[in-house]
Amino acid sequence: MQQLIRALQEVLGPGGVLTGDAARSRSGSWGVMHCDAPAVLRPRSTGEVAAALRLCHAAGQAVVTEGGKTGLVSGARASSSEIALSLERMHAIEQIDARGRTMTVQAGATLQAVHEAAEAEGLIMPLDLGARGTATIGGNIATNAGGNQVIRYGMMREQVLGLEVVLADGTVMSSLNQVLKNNTGYDLKQLFIGSEGTLGVITRAVLRLRPLMPARNSALVATDSLEHLVALLTFIERELGGRMSAFEAMWNTYYRIASRGPHLGQPPIADTYPFYVLIESAGADLEGEAGHFLDALARATELGLVQDAVLAQSEKERAAFWAIRDNIESLAVLWPLAIFDISLPLATMADYLERTGARLEQRLGELRWVTFGHLGDSNLHLAIALGGDDPALRHAVEEIVYAGLAGIGGSVSAEHGIGLEKREFLHCSRSATEIELMKTLKRALDPRNILNPERIFRL
Repeated sequence: MQQLIRALQEVLGPGGVLTGDAARSRSGSWGVMHCDAPAVLRPRSTGEVAAALRLCHAAGQAVVTEGGKTGLVSGARASSSEIALSLERMHAIEQIDARGRTMTVQAGATLQAVHEAAEAEGLIMPLDLGARGTATIGGNIATNAGGNQVIRYGMMREQVLGLEVVLADGTVMSSLNQVLKNNTGYDLKQLFIGSEGTLGVITRAVLRLRPLMPARNSALVATDSLEHLVALLTFIERELGGRMSAFEAMWNTYYRIASRGPHLGQPPIADTYPFYVLIESAGADLEGEAGHFLDALARATELGLVQDAVLAQSEKERAAFWAIRDNIESLAVLWPLAIFDISLPLATMADYLERTGARLEQRLGELRWVTFGHLGDSNLHLAIALGGDDPALRHAVEEIVYAGLAGIGGSVSAEHGIGLEKREFLHCSRSATEIELMKTLKRALDPRNILNPERIFRL
C-alpha cells in the first residue's frame, strides 16, 4: 500500500494525495466519519484520474469515489483497506451554451454553483435538493439524484446529455454529446448514471438547461387527510396545466419538528393539522400565473381539499417555506434514528403506512417516527427513532420497512441509491435476473472489482 501511495503522490503532485489525519478527518452527512482510508486522492484533471486508476488497477487496489458526501447509504464511506478518490479540485464550469441550452462542467462542481451559473444566463438546471451547497454534480449523476422538482423535470438522468468517464483500468470514455437527440447505437452514458461509481468515475458532464421561468408562486397548505392530500395533488396538477414544479408533503409529525428553530421564526401555519404540503408553480406570465395559482387553491378549498393556506408574498417568504421542508437536521432530536427513502404507488400508501406503523410499534414499543416526501413522484422519507444503537434492532426496523414494499411494486430506494446500507434488501425491488445482469455489467467493465466494491451488491 505505501509503495502505491508514493507512486500516486508522484503522479498527482503536491496536494494531490492526503494521508494520515488529513485523510481520516473528513466527515460526511450528520457529522458521521465516512473515511477510514489511508489516502485520499485529489486529481486536478481527467488525465490525472486516469493515471491514478491505472496504478490502482495494476495493484488490484480498491478505490471509493467521493462526491460531496451528502449521501445517506454509506456509498462513499471508504474503509481502511480502500483508497478514496475525491474530485473536489475538479470543479470548473467549463462552458455555457445559452443558445443550445447546455452546460459543460467538471464533476466536482457543486449543484449550487451550477444553479448560479445557469441563472446568470437566464436558465436553470432543474435538479434541486436540500444539500445543494455541498452535493456535487458527479455524485448527483452517479446516484441519479431526484430532489424537489422531479414531478416536472424528471430525475438527474433527464438532465444529462453527455459524460466523460474513466474506467477502472484508466481508459477514458469521452462522450460529451451536446444534442438532445442522438440515436446512434447504445446510449453508453446511461450505464454510468445511477451506477454509484461501480462502473466508472464520472469526470465531466454536459448538462441540459431549461428556461428560467420568471413567474414563481409558492404556497404552504394544510389539509385534513391523506385521501385529501392525494386528491389535492391530482387536482392542482390538472388545474395548473403542467406548470406545477413541486409538491412537497409533510405529515404533522415532521412539520411540528421542522417548523421550529431559532432561524425559522413563527411557523406560517399552526401545527394542528394532520398534513401539510408546499406547492410551487413556475411559468412565464408574471401577472397571469399568480392569478391562476390563487384560483386553483381557492377551488381546492371549496372542494374541501384545503383547510388552511399561506401564499408567499416575497422571495424571503418562499425561502422560509423551503427552510421548513429542508430542515432535515431538526430530526437529530430523534437520534439515534434510521432514515428511509422509499417509493410506492400512491394507491397503496395509506395501507402501507398503517401496516408498517403497527409492525414498528409492536417491535419498538413506543413508536416515534416522522413522514415527509416529494409525494408527486411517489417518494416518501421515513425517519424512525430507534431508542438505542443496537445493530440488531436497526436491522429489524429495516426489515419491517422494506418487507412491505416487495408485494406492492415499491422501491427500497427512490433517490438515494443502494450503497452499503441497502445492499441486503436490493432483492425486494429487483429480480434475481436483474441483479445477475447488473453483476455481468460490473464484471465486464471492472473485472478486478476495484471501483466501489461491495456497493449495490456483492460479487
